Amino acid sequence: MKSVMTEAEKVRRTRRVTYAGMAVNIAIAVAKAVGGVVFSSRALVADAVHSASDLVTDLAVIFGVRYWVAPADEGHPYGHGKIEALVTVFISAALAVVALELGADAVRSLMAGAGREPPGAAAFFIALAGIVLKEWLFIWTRAVANKIGSPALEANAWHHRSDAMSSIPVAAAVAAARLVPSLWWLDAVGALTVGVFVLHVAWKLAKPALLELSDADVCVKAADVKAVAEKVPGVRGVHKARARRYGGLYQADLHIQVDGTLSVAEGHAIGHAVKEAIINSGLDVEDAIVHVEPA
Repeated sequence: MKSVMTEAEKVRRTRRVTYAGMAVNIAIAVAKAVGGVVFSSRALVADAVHSASDLVTDLAVIFGVRYWVAPADEGHPYGHGKIEALVTVFISAALAVVALELGADAVRSLMAGAGREPPGAAAFFIALAGIVLKEWLFIWTRAVANKIGSPALEANAWHHRSDAMSSIPVAAAVAAARLVPSLWWLDAVGALTVGVFVLHVAWKLAKPALLELSDADVCVKAADVKAVAEKVPGVRGVHKARARRYGGLYQADLHIQVDGTLSVAEGHAIGHAVKEAIINSGLDVEDAIVHVEPA
């Protein structure tokens, strides 16, 4: 279970995969920039800028993880989990900017029309190598994100994939331009399609983070919490069950009803049993506040 992993282990895994991503991003960006200039491919040069932009999100994850895994303190009694949501929104915004730039560049290319000098064949293999490496980074980063339950790392994984996807039309354009010069427009259409895809991914990642920052209630999780509480011996009823996401985990609060003739100590024991049942239920709930009422 994700909640069993120590915070130190989460930081170690996050930094390891992100440092590897930074090294690959630097190598890919340099190769694309040099290859684009040497082999006359403006698309490859533009793709190099996109690859370099990944370094910003890598740095955001590396510096952010040390804060969002920190335990609760006097200044942050609920922990620092919302910092991860902030980093996720930042990465999503970076993805959206990349998507809009890809779309704008595609439109400019379509309006400019044909007549560009065909790029060298080596540009195709540079773009292809970038696709393979970035897809590998996506798979690895997303696997770690799922293992430790990190939305920010998940967002960074999709940023890797956006770079891989953006290189596909570049590679296709190089091949098409050399084989059939009249198919130059495939580059622009492909880039526009990728831009729409990346914009969709950006919103898909940003939406839950924005809901978390606004303390939106998670209805499905609240229903699951209520179901667990109802099964605890001594509980006669459950109402006002709520849940909200906080970092990679959830926090819940609910009201339970018990026999009104029980002593305060007996009612408290049932409330504590409900809390333990919820936290140990596998629902990724790290804390639960249980209010006890007489039935």
